[in-house]
Amino acid sequence: MSGPLHHAFIDESGTVAPFSGSHFLVIALLGTTRPRQIELHVKRALKKYGTSLASGEMKADASREVVVKQLLQAIAQETVTIIAVVVDKQNIARPPNDPEEMYREAVTRAVRHAVARWPRIDVCLDKRYTAKHLRYELEKVIREGIAGLHQEVVIIRQEDSIACKELQATDYVAWAFFQKYERGDNRHQSSAVVEMKKRLTLGPDFSLSRRISAPARSTLRVAKVTRLYDAARLIL
Repeated sequence: MSGPLHHAFIDESGTVAPFSGSHFLVIALLGTTRPRQIELHVKRALKKYGTSLASGEMKADASREVVVKQLLQAIAQETVTIIAVVVDKQNIARPPNDPEEMYREAVTRAVRHAVARWPRIDVCLDKRYTAKHLRYELEKVIREGIAGLHQEVVIIRQEDSIACKELQATDYVAWAFFQKYERGDNRHQSSAVVEMKKRLTLGPDFSLSRRISAPARSTLRVAKVTRLYDAARLIL
């Protein structure tokens, strides 16, 4: 019998340009079988605190400390799985001609780990590209990257985060990871969280640092997000 359909929401924090902007690029994937609950947390936060953005979208870097803390804490109460791919751009000696290749490869790594766990999955990415051919290229790279995995249903969508509250929630998770790695704040790492830290080769010219949370029961999943909540509280 097939398992439940999982939903995975993906957003990024940081810049892709190799020699400028941030030192790290973070791709965060928020996985759940109950996306409605994540949506409701964002709607409640929006109703309670509002947003400074004219679009009405909730963004972590435009939010007050209390909003970041409470939204991440709310997410921590749900049974979620987080996969984070962290690209250390300082260790890339010869970047690709097109920096977007790093973004596409990092997203593919996150999706590949998700599909390996959940062969029935609906993947929703923040709509990074307005050009149709770039959206096609992103999906093509992802499809090629998961081609060798067992798949039952793998849906890949690219949506505007203004209309997708779950993507807005994922923005807060990506932002929290970014603060940890960009600012080096490791004071509140939970001992309940198990991480795999490996070096992955992307090709002859550039490489990717991956930090993926290991599979865990719901108690560990809560601890993972709680750690992000603690980190976010401290760096604000």
